[in-house]
Parts: sequence; structure tokens; C-alpha cells
Amino acid sequence: MTGGTGTGTYKKEKGSWGEDRAAAYLRKQGYEILERNYRGKTGEIDIIAEKDGTLHFIEVKTRTSEDLGEPLEAIDRRKLGHILRTAELYLYQNGLSDRFVCIDGIGISGGELVHVEGITF
Repeated sequence: MTGGTGTGTYKKEKGSWGEDRAAAYLRKQGYEILERNYRGKTGEIDIIAEKDGTLHFIEVKTRTSEDLGEPLEAIDRRKLGHILRTAELYLYQNGLSDRFVCIDGIGISGGELVHVEGITF
């Protein structure tokens, strides 16, 4: 991961690196990756995966320093609302409204990956 030519480029590279790492972790845990970077009118979902009949809508947060706090702290009520609305759109568009769903967070910081299933407030 390089510094890039600007902050936006670096942030995108860091995000892609984290999402690649999260996807590899999920595959090892038995998840099937269905979509990456799904975009809807209400937002984006980093990874949509399935395991044991449940669809997981997963937000990935990557930190390279502790200046901004723990990665999963960035998934607040506002962000969760965007994920929920975007997940509803995905379910509707794909005829999956009857499926069990779960919203997860994956935080990556200092070489450590933390996966939290079923984020709630």
C-alpha cells in the first residue's frame, strides 16, 4: 500500500486493502462472498456474504493509526442507518426479502482483525 498522490487515493487504497483482507478472512471462515462494494441510492455496503443461510451485510473499517480511535467505533447510528436502507434495497432488487440477515462490522488495525456479528444499538 503506497501513499499515492493525495489523501483520497491513499484512503481508497487503504480501504481496498482492508476489504481484501476481510474478504479473505470471511472465505476462510466459510462465508461465500456475493458482492463487494454494492452501491445503492442510500449508500454502499463493503461486503455482502452468505453463511449458513444468513445474508451478512458487512462494513469494513481499516485504521493505520490510533488517532481516529478503534475502527469499529466509526460504525455509528447514522452509518448503520445507511447500511440498513441499502441492505433493504439489495434484498428487494434481488428478491431476497424473506432471508435472514445480519449486519456485521470488521475492524482492522495494527495487524489485528476483529469481526463483530450482529451490530445493534
